[in-house]
Amino acid sequence: MRLEPPEKVTREQITLDVREIEPLLQAPPMDLKPWPGAMITLKDGSTMYIREAKLEEAPQMMDYVKKVMETEHDFYDIVGARVYAELMGWYRKRLKDPYTLVGLIDGVWVGLGNGRLMSEDINISLHTMALRRGLRVGATMYYAKTYYAFEILGNEEFWATYESYNGWWRWGVGMAQPSYPWPEYQHELGGARVYYITKKYWDKVVKDYVRQMVGADLVFDVPDEVIKANEVMEVPEEVLV
Repeated sequence: MRLEPPEKVTREQITLDVREIEPLLQAPPMDLKPWPGAMITLKDGSTMYIREAKLEEAPQMMDYVKKVMETEHDFYDIVGARVYAELMGWYRKRLKDPYTLVGLIDGVWVGLGNGRLMSEDINISLHTMALRRGLRVGATMYYAKTYYAFEILGNEEFWATYESYNGWWRWGVGMAQPSYPWPEYQHELGGARVYYITKKYWDKVVKDYVRQMVGADLVFDVPDEVIKANEVMEVPEEVLV
C-alpha cells in the first residue's frame, strides 16, 4: 500500500535490517520451567523415557510426520499436517511458547505430546501421538503433558479439542471434560469446540483417572544410564498408525 506523504520529507527511503523486524514477528517468550525428564514402565515391561525434544531434532521429526500426512484413516492426514506445521512453527520460531515432549524407548521415538502456552494460566494442548501401538504410549504422553501443565508450570486450565472420534471418546468423554460455549470460545485447531480441565478438576478427578489408565506413574529420579540411552533420538522408518 502506497500513499503520498502529507508533508515534505527529507528522507524518502528507509532501509530496515531484518534483525529489527524479527522482534515484531517473533513472540517474546515466557520464562517456562523446563520439563525435568521422567521415565515410566509400560505394560510390556519396557521403560519409556520422556524428555523435551531438541530443536535440532525437529527436521527428522517432520520427515516422519510427512508420512503420517499420507495416511487416510482416522483423521491421521489432518493430524499429520497440523503436527508438521506445529513442529515447523517451533523450529522457525513462529509459535508462541511451545513445548514438545517425546517418548523414547532405548533411543527410538515412540510418542509425542506437544502444546503451547496462551498465558500463564491457560495451556493449549495441540497433539498427542503414539508411534507404537498397544503399549498405552498415547495415554502416557497425554498424562505427561497434563502433569507438566498443572504440576510444573502451575497452569490453571488445560484446553484441548479433538479431530478424531477415538480421541474424543477416550479423553473428552472418558474424562467427562466440560466444554466452553461455542462459538464464543474456539480452539485454535480449526476453530473447534474447546474442552478444558481446571486445576481443581485435575486434582480431584483427572489425575487419578489418567494414572489408572496408564497403569503406572512417572518417575523423575531417572538413572544416568536411561538418560544416556535416550540422548540421541532414532526416528522409526515405518509408520504404524
